[in-house]
Amino acid sequence: MDNQMLLAERKDRIAKAVALEKTDRTPVVLEMAAFSARTEKMPIAKWGSDSLISAQAMINTFKKVGGADGVDYGSLYPPVLSLLWLSKVKLAGKELPEDSLWQVSEAELMTKEDYDRIIAEGYPNWMMSFFQEKIGGDVFQKIMGEMEKGPKIQEMWKNEGIPVMQSGIASIPFEYFCGARSFAKFVRDLYKIPDKVQAAMDAALPFMAPQAIQGNIALGNEYIWVGGWRSAGSMLSQPLWDRFVFPYFERVINETIDAGLIPILHFDSDWTRDLERFKVFPKGKCILELDGLTDIFKAKEILGDTMCIMGDVPASLFTLGTPDEVYKYSCKLIDEIGPKGFILHSGCDIPVDAKLENVQAMVAAATGK
Repeated sequence: MDNQMLLAERKDRIAKAVALEKTDRTPVVLEMAAFSARTEKMPIAKWGSDSLISAQAMINTFKKVGGADGVDYGSLYPPVLSLLWLSKVKLAGKELPEDSLWQVSEAELMTKEDYDRIIAEGYPNWMMSFFQEKIGGDVFQKIMGEMEKGPKIQEMWKNEGIPVMQSGIASIPFEYFCGARSFAKFVRDLYKIPDKVQAAMDAALPFMAPQAIQGNIALGNEYIWVGGWRSAGSMLSQPLWDRFVFPYFERVINETIDAGLIPILHFDSDWTRDLERFKVFPKGKCILELDGLTDIFKAKEILGDTMCIMGDVPASLFTLGTPDEVYKYSCKLIDEIGPKGFILHSGCDIPVDAKLENVQAMVAAATGK
């Protein structure tokens, strides 16, 4: 089978799982960043210095794993995390040793006065000024330069017959403000100046998704990440979550669906308490991607007839387990979460120190090979 036929077959298998239709077998998707650097025996400083380098390492690792159907994303340039967290990022070979993982360096860069600036200036103008003043205009320019490599990276994967599910992330104001303000200060603001925070969120919300939507469509992607990590119910009381989280996710998720994309709800942390709320979205139009903290079996019980579930082999198994243990747990997921409406996947990223044979065992559980 040539690579273009293989690409079509893999895309079709994933699409059927998303639509809650019967598939020939459970699809398996890899989410891997620094794991590919270690597999290719490449220092993380070099791996993360150029999107084209990380993309090629990921392609090589995908082939070594063998048998998977696609990847979440096709490259990673670690400084881009500054756009998601509105925080500085420490990098291997610079602030950190050459083979260290990058680190988001959260600090109180955003002040209470910035809420007024967002309302008065508009979120895009404020964000550009904030980035220039607090993170660095040079960082922003480097990120933009790497993003221009997106079409080339997409072509690299396509030529190998491997689907890339998404190339851009949308989130909600909570996540951006939380990173810029620092978690403790931001949550205190939710209690002390809730109306001001909400007004700034409402001003920022219209700008949360459009650019990511346009970027994914331009690259020919059919999916988009809609990310949440510290807006999970396990982090917030119900009244705060009901006011500052779900209404904003509802807007962003519907906006991506209306644009013709499938939102991948990349939800780190524990969302179990509020899974019922996500039943409002159209059937077969979302993927719920979990990281091991949400009860995936409860998610199946609540949302299994509404949206595809993707997960959830834990990082600890990839790193500390045996291939047999990974295989058995993966089979349990396929049997109890699948066979329809399920994509086998790691719990968030495959960890940097995962054993290659353990990742191969996860794939073998899906392929039977």
